[in-house]
Amino acid sequence: MELPQYMLSCFCMLLLQHGLCQPYLHLRPVPSDSLPVVDIIEHPDPDNDPKDNDLDERTLRKKLGSHFDPNFMSITLPQPEDSQSRDPNSRFKPLGAMPNDIKRLDLSETPYGRKMKLGKKARRKFQQWLWSYTYCPVMYTWKDLGGRFWPRFVKEGNCYNERSCSFPEGMLCKPVKSISKTFLRWYCQGWSKPKYCTWIPVQYPVISECKCSC
Repeated sequence: MELPQYMLSCFCMLLLQHGLCQPYLHLRPVPSDSLPVVDIIEHPDPDNDPKDNDLDERTLRKKLGSHFDPNFMSITLPQPEDSQSRDPNSRFKPLGAMPNDIKRLDLSETPYGRKMKLGKKARRKFQQWLWSYTYCPVMYTWKDLGGRFWPRFVKEGNCYNERSCSFPEGMLCKPVKSISKTFLRWYCQGWSKPKYCTWIPVQYPVISECKCSC
């Protein structure tokens, strides 16, 4: 979407008035250092792998119980969803309600104390553009956790970072919230052979929200 020059000038003056990276939209959360989850380095020892009789789907579904979430986990790799290639300069259509910080942004006051008249339609158009520009969607892709996890595939979230989410540029989309999903992890202990191995429940965090941040 292309904005009229006077609207861009207004935005630039607002940035100068409040500071380049001040929380004028309160978009400065502290992202979690544990997201996204770092890949686990597995030791390729076949003695530590589950055998065919350890992978009975009915038994494992019963063990996982109500924690099985088909929206975020799968036994086999799901087919990729149809998606159109995106222009890195384009933005996503925001979901949900417009943030109050953008709704309440004063577009009439300039750094020089002058009042600028902005029609209702132009104001709404500018707010929609600003919301779209600073919006940070969560991008989901299926990830293979390996044969020592059940279900084997998790739908992992990542923050969209093909371009800056601020104007002027400088801020990026970063994770601020996550949800935990319970998986089964094949765990072996002891040094003797055969080892004692069993499935144990483990928590796997999935990014659920991203925000524009310095």
